[in-house]
Amino acid sequence: MEAIYSIVKTILPLEAYQYHFMIRALLAVILLTPALGLLGTMAVNHQMAFFSDGLGHSAMLGIGLGMVLGLKSDLVAMLIFGVIWAVLICVIKQSGSATTDTIISVFSSTSIAGGLLLLSRSDKLSKSLLLGDILAVMPEDLLYLLGLLIGVIVLWIVLYNSLLMTSVDPFLARSRGIKTRLIECAFVVMVAVAVMISIHWVGMMLINALLILPAAAGRNIARTSRQHAVFTVLIALFSGIAGLTVTFYLDASAGASIVLVSALIYALSLVIRTARK
Repeated sequence: MEAIYSIVKTILPLEAYQYHFMIRALLAVILLTPALGLLGTMAVNHQMAFFSDGLGHSAMLGIGLGMVLGLKSDLVAMLIFGVIWAVLICVIKQSGSATTDTIISVFSSTSIAGGLLLLSRSDKLSKSLLLGDILAVMPEDLLYLLGLLIGVIVLWIVLYNSLLMTSVDPFLARSRGIKTRLIECAFVVMVAVAVMISIHWVGMMLINALLILPAAAGRNIARTSRQHAVFTVLIALFSGIAGLTVTFYLDASAGASIVLVSALIYALSLVIRTARK
């Protein structure tokens, strides 16, 4: 890590990046934001913008159940429960028994109520769970984020065309031999894993915004699906780095700063889209 610290200090001679904890946070942002951005493009195309919000709330219930079951690792508890929750949402959605927003709202409300019930008498319902703390990233945590980025890129390469066709015309996709239900479930499981791994640093309250805002902004200015992906990743990276830098000088919440930068870029993208029309 010392070599990486030296390189970053040379490239970015700002006061903010002369501290090791800020450099680790910067590396986390560089690994995390592109992964969430790519997943966000798929979520926006599938009209599942609030899906990650429901999964974020399920983290609270996952930690509570993990505590009851005696699991020592909160991350393991969140991953197991998050994947189960995601598959249940996917299966119920595909059954056509209710609309997607209704299903997500039901699962989200249940997660919050169950999590509060189980965690109300413990100290695990912390500020970091709600708002995240990317400044607390440690060197070993970067390996989780690197694994997440690699997994998302692999998923993107393997499933993107099928997911895109499914979002545009599911009947045509099925006629082409695409297993739309399996593809959709694989996507929601990947989102669940990404949310659970990153929620400790992003926060339950902000994860959905960080996943969706760059993708929504990218969609406003993109003319093709390829441009959508490229613009989204660039917006996510810029928002993450700019928000993190602002955090240091204003002594503000890192997650909130990153989300607000993304929101400003989204507002600008709306202006650009309107001007084009």
